[in-house]
Amino acid sequence: MSGDNKPNSSSDEQTTHFGYETVPVAEKAQRVGQVFHSVASKYDVMNDLMSLGTHRLVKRFTIELSGVRAGQRVLDLAGGTGDFTIRFSSLVGPTGEVVLADINASMLRVGRDRLIDKGISQNVRYTQLNAEQLPFPADTFDCICIAYGLRNVTDKDAALRSMFSVLKPGGRALVLEFSKPRNDLVSKVYDGYSALWPIVGKLVTGDADSYRYLVESIRMHPDQETLKSMMENAGFADCRFHDVMGGVCAIHVGFKPLTVD
Repeated sequence: MSGDNKPNSSSDEQTTHFGYETVPVAEKAQRVGQVFHSVASKYDVMNDLMSLGTHRLVKRFTIELSGVRAGQRVLDLAGGTGDFTIRFSSLVGPTGEVVLADINASMLRVGRDRLIDKGISQNVRYTQLNAEQLPFPADTFDCICIAYGLRNVTDKDAALRSMFSVLKPGGRALVLEFSKPRNDLVSKVYDGYSALWPIVGKLVTGDADSYRYLVESIRMHPDQETLKSMMENAGFADCRFHDVMGGVCAIHVGFKPLTVD
């Protein structure tokens, strides 16, 4: 199943998916915001529990694929609690800059406090924004990374187009997201395991509903080939993806051509 990536048209109003529910487009961002406001304080703990710590290895591989160097500008989009910003900050050094951006104020606050506690402030700034309408001039960033965030965006195509616009020619975008396992056995095991996440969420955070949405949003997200096509349609060139853990996750990479037609 590839999942829908655009709002659906209806006779009365546009609708889209919120997990397995169909909701008005105008309502989705608010409901997603409520989810991440609820889980922000325990987000990192739950990541470790749900992934059994493997998310750290996946993120490390994503950083390696980024090619980020000293002096560059990086946008950590839907950056939440700052895992990637911490790593990018050390790579770009004092002459570079990392923008930690998220639509959710609670997640952004946790990320900012975490970086301040680690003494990371010289080359980082924070912006609350909507990924569908990035408030930066064209050709601003050398690299844009969105990790586990695209599936929560209402109009994914608009977000990819906006990312393309603010990326410098020759720059690269990385999309790390849950995806579709290639092997039927892996898929069944993964489905069974992820079905436990709402139970764990209830025990750890007191909130099962938010983690039920997270599981459902993973199921509705486009598969690897569909997302690759979406990136190409947004203008990205030389698009490719790397399956991780048999396709449980995938890292998509695309480049902005040096000359855009």
